[in-house]
Amino acid sequence: MKLLQGQTAWITGGNRGIGAGIAIALAEAGANLAIGFREQAEQAEKIVTMCQELGVQAIPVQMDVKDFTAMHEAYQSVRFNLGEPSILIHSAGISQIGLFQDMTQQHYEEVMDVHVRGAFHLIQFGLPSLLKRKSGRIILLSSIWGETGGAEEVLYSAAKGALNGMAKALAKELAPSGITVNAVAPGAIHTQMLNQQLTKDEQYELAKEIPMGRLGTAEEVGSLVRYLCLPEAGYITGQVIHVNGGWHT
Repeated sequence: MKLLQGQTAWITGGNRGIGAGIAIALAEAGANLAIGFREQAEQAEKIVTMCQELGVQAIPVQMDVKDFTAMHEAYQSVRFNLGEPSILIHSAGISQIGLFQDMTQQHYEEVMDVHVRGAFHLIQFGLPSLLKRKSGRIILLSSIWGETGGAEEVLYSAAKGALNGMAKALAKELAPSGITVNAVAPGAIHTQMLNQQLTKDEQYELAKEIPMGRLGTAEEVGSLVRYLCLPEAGYITGQVIHVNGGWHT
């Protein structure tokens, strides 16, 4: 049964990694997808095709989440092609790895703008239709580092912590309108980003630190996000939900 049939999900960073896993999971539940991406258009088209093969409408939407005008244009594209979104998911993200004293103003602006300003823009444009219909889902992709903090990822940790606070505060504000807001905080997930950060040997050593003995998958994160979008999850709001195999709990 397609429990999300007729709904439209707008996902930033939906062309790869966790965002792509979420897109596929929502398409399996019948949601139409607006796959947001900034670069790697071919990868976005690939995810769009995979969603369409599941019997839903899907479009690629190029956007820069940091830019107000670009996000407004993206929203208009989503609205014109798929209708008003009822599910908003902020999955776009970048990280800057290094010692804090080596971080620059540019590093700070890039990380904070993609994660925090990007979430602000997505919600600002998508929220009016959710308020009008008095229902909807907003999900912000956080990280385990947003609560525990990660050495040499101070800016990333700070940005994800900000998303946790945004989810909790906005959930209280929007609950009377029937809109839920949650953050999903993955641990070590096997994605392209992780492959760029860690060698295979380093990933193997990391997996040994995790009680479940392995890295997580984008599909597992996608399954949780899909559940949070279903009608039966309507009483779950203001939460930071971890997907981490028991790591750092």
